[in-house]
Amino acid sequence: MIRMFEITLIAMGKLKEKFYLSACEEYEKRLSGYCKFQILELPECRLPENPSPAEINAGLEKEADLILSRIPKGAWLCVLTPEGKLISSEKLAETVGSIKLSGKSSACFLIGSSFGMAQRIKDKADFQLSMSPMTFPHHLARVMVLEQLYRAEAIQAGSKYHK
Repeated sequence: MIRMFEITLIAMGKLKEKFYLSACEEYEKRLSGYCKFQILELPECRLPENPSPAEINAGLEKEADLILSRIPKGAWLCVLTPEGKLISSEKLAETVGSIKLSGKSSACFLIGSSFGMAQRIKDKADFQLSMSPMTFPHHLARVMVLEQLYRAEAIQAGSKYHK
């Protein structure tokens, strides 16, 4: 029996706005036709109103422990970070396709908290991806990542979705 490729999106913080929830649900539904997909929402560490760099770092380290405990064992890990590599949708599709061909059964994508993520998470990643040099709300970034994952799967399948 052939196992369906698994994709996990780990996102720090809870999605509350209905319009973001609706968009995410739509792309989750579409992705389920191509792979086994799940989103893991993990809580952001609570910080004071104007946190010091030390408080931010301590919060990111606490989040890192939680993130590391939730990354699927043996998964290819991609972190979304501003200093990551900018690639096209076609290149993302090619990358995901090559992961499947490499024998890996799963990939994990990570969107950090509003303060980013601990360096040790970035160091552990197989790939660091940047969506854009622009700054986006984390909740919008989640929708964008889901759309790009769906597009990557659609490209691999030869679908007309990607023109």
